[in-house]
This record gives sequence, C-alpha cells and structure tokens, in this order.
Amino acid sequence: MKSFVYWISFSVLLAVLAGCKKEATPAEYNAKAADPERYNSALNKLTEVVIHDIFSPPVASRIYAYANLAGYEALTPFDPSYQSLGGKLKRFQAGPQPEAGQAYCFPLASTHAFMTVARALTFSVDFYDEFEKTLYEQYKQDGVPDDVYDRSMAYGEAVAKHVLDYAAKDNYKQTRGFKHTVTNAEGTWVPTPPAYMDAAEPQWNKLRCWVMDTCVQFMPPRPFPYNMAEGSKYRQEVDEVYRTGKNLSKEQEAIAYFWDDNAFVMNVAGHVMYASKKMTPGGHWMAIAQTVGRQKKLAMMPMVEAYALTAFALTDGFISCWDEKYRSNTVRPETVINKVIDPKWTPFLQTPPFPEYPSGHSVISTAAATVLTNLIGDNIAFTDSTEYKYGHGVRSFKSFLDAANEASVSRLYGGIHYRSALVNGQKEGGEVGKWIIQKAATRRKTVATR
Repeated sequence: MKSFVYWISFSVLLAVLAGCKKEATPAEYNAKAADPERYNSALNKLTEVVIHDIFSPPVASRIYAYANLAGYEALTPFDPSYQSLGGKLKRFQAGPQPEAGQAYCFPLASTHAFMTVARALTFSVDFYDEFEKTLYEQYKQDGVPDDVYDRSMAYGEAVAKHVLDYAAKDNYKQTRGFKHTVTNAEGTWVPTPPAYMDAAEPQWNKLRCWVMDTCVQFMPPRPFPYNMAEGSKYRQEVDEVYRTGKNLSKEQEAIAYFWDDNAFVMNVAGHVMYASKKMTPGGHWMAIAQTVGRQKKLAMMPMVEAYALTAFALTDGFISCWDEKYRSNTVRPETVINKVIDPKWTPFLQTPPFPEYPSGHSVISTAAATVLTNLIGDNIAFTDSTEYKYGHGVRSFKSFLDAANEASVSRLYGGIHYRSALVNGQKEGGEVGKWIIQKAATRRKTVATR
C-alpha cells in the first residue's frame, strides 16, 4: 500500500515539475530557429524541383528571385540593421508588417514565405510535402509556442502573397507561347542539332527588370558582322572556335563540362532520343553562394540577403543578355563551321537553343560574382562541388571572379561561343552586378557570423 502511495506521489511530482518547465523566450527560440542551414535546405529543395521540372535558365532565375525576395522580406524585422527592398526594386513596395507588441519567430516566417512562393512558381509541389513537414517540426522543437508558431506562419504567408502579387505583374504570363521567327538570312541564328529546338524565351526582354532601369541599360557593343572572308574579324573568331574544339586538352574538356549547366540536354542513341536534366547556370551560382556562405559561417540574415541579391543579379543579367541575343540574332559557331569549314565538326558541348551573342554564362556569372564579391569579400578561395552528384566533378577557385572567368571561357572550350561574346558578356555582367549593389544595397558594413 505504501509503495502505491509513493508511486502516486512521485507521479504527481513529475506532473508538477513538467508543468513548471520554463517556456522558451522569444530570444531563445529565435536564436535556435535562425540556423541558416534550414533556409539552405529549403533553397536546395527548390533547386531539386527546378531541375526536375526542367525550367529554362531565365525562368529558373525568376523563380529563385521571387522566392528569395519573400524570404528576405519576411526576415528583415529580425534584424533592424536590414531594411525592406520596398522602393528599391522596380515597382515593388514594402509589404505586410508584423503586428506591434506580438511575438514572432521570424526565421520560421522567412522560410515559410520562401517555400510558399517556391510552391506557387513550380510544378512538382508534391516534392515539398515531406520536406516541409520535417522542416517545420524543427521550429516546434525549438520551443516556439503554438500561438507564436501560427502567427509566424501567417506572417510568412502574407509576405509570400505580397511577393506573388508583385510577380503576377512582371509580364511573364504575357510572354508565354511566343516563337522566334527563323529568317535563314546569312549569319542569323537557326536551330541546331541534335533536337533542332525552337529558340528559348524570345520575349524575355519584355519582363519587368528587377533593379535595372531598362533592358537596354547595359547593351554590349555590336558583334562582328558575318563575314567569312579570310582575315576578317568574324572569320578569325570562327577559326578560333574550330581550332580550339579540335585540340582541347583534358583540362579544357573538364572546364567545359563542369560549367555546362544545360538544363535540357538531348541525347541520341541510334533512333532513340532522350533528355538529361541538369542544374541551370543560376542554380549553380546560388549553390556557390551557399558554399562560401557556409565556409564563412554567415548568419541567417546575411545568407538570405546574399541569396536575394545574387538572384536579382541573375534575373537582370538574363533580361539584359536575352535582349541582346534576339536583337543581334547571331548564328552559332556549329552552324557556320558545318556549312563552310567542316561538315563533320561537332562542339564539345551541345549547343543551347537560342542565338549566340552575348554569352549568357559570361553575363550572369560575372553579375553574380560581382555581387557576391561585394557582399562576402574578394580573394576568398573555395572548392565548388555543386554538381558532383551530377557527374561534373569538383573544381577549386581563388575567388568568385576567378570562377566567373572560368565559367565564361568554358563556353569557348565547349564550342558554343565566339571570343567576343565572352569578353563583352563579362563587361555587361559586371555592370549589371555593380548596379544591383548600388541600387539595392541593404546590408550593414560588417557581415554577421554565427
């Protein structure tokens, strides 16, 4: 009988102690929730879906930009030294604000805002289900009270809705379904082997810019006019691509393949054609931002900011680049070489389906590298294993710009761009990146670390 009484007393004591357990304070659960790896995992899940859904490089950049804009905006109340991008992006106004006097878990709101936009702009949303269930459970384990959890989720959704309303007015839907007219005029772009696909996103310059004033703000110099006469500037460029392609070293092949980033490669085996899915150039640079952010132990706020501003550099870079591509409408090296020099020559990489000038890799890589250099620092050595799981190996670089330079020249090694498309594309991208930093500067001078 006594043991029974003792057992009851002990059970009551445990219940009392459990009831007296100290509830986590907002500072405590926000500190736990501000683990940048949670946001990193959300970005990686989005990249997985972008690859699965085979979004073109320009479209993928748009998805990254809106998702990270939402993530950034929902997180700014967490750190008063950061501010909304309202009024700094084209026709974007500051959105919903947290309710005064109420507690929030802003890292949770930020990640939820990101995921809400990611779901809205991609197709394979079932890929997110189990991931989000596990992700949000972590915040509950941090000790976030139920009312704070619900309030934070609602705030994240409100920010996401504000961003999606902004996205709905960027002219994206109005550019769907347009096709580029192939004229077959000498020196102009025509579809290339093996799939002879239509030109991708011929109306991309009609999208609202993010930070640039207009799509022509950083227009590059005119490409060399088509002229296959011996000694002409154009012929010299064609000959360089041909010679380089026929004499690639193993290192040049490795560089070209590492930076391929072709979202939709068509493989031909006899009479069978099948596609391989790969990361987009924009996805590659978002992953580079993550790699160096981890290396430098960036806190969540500067990490999310780096993602957002890098994504804006990518999107404006694609708008600027695609504007020129369809203005100059330059024929690809493969077409010219097969017609005039060597009908059996093939480039090391598969030629992407859009005009040649300027090089998209050169523009967006330099734009992204310029932004990341400003935000995180110059001469930061890093190893990029972004696409190791896709069979593209691992490479090391001295800095962001060193990586951008290699990404640019990889297109010559791949046999898909002329030299001037690389040089002028890099200049264009550098100007885009500088403009992003100048007009959308949001960070404090000292980058926080965790």
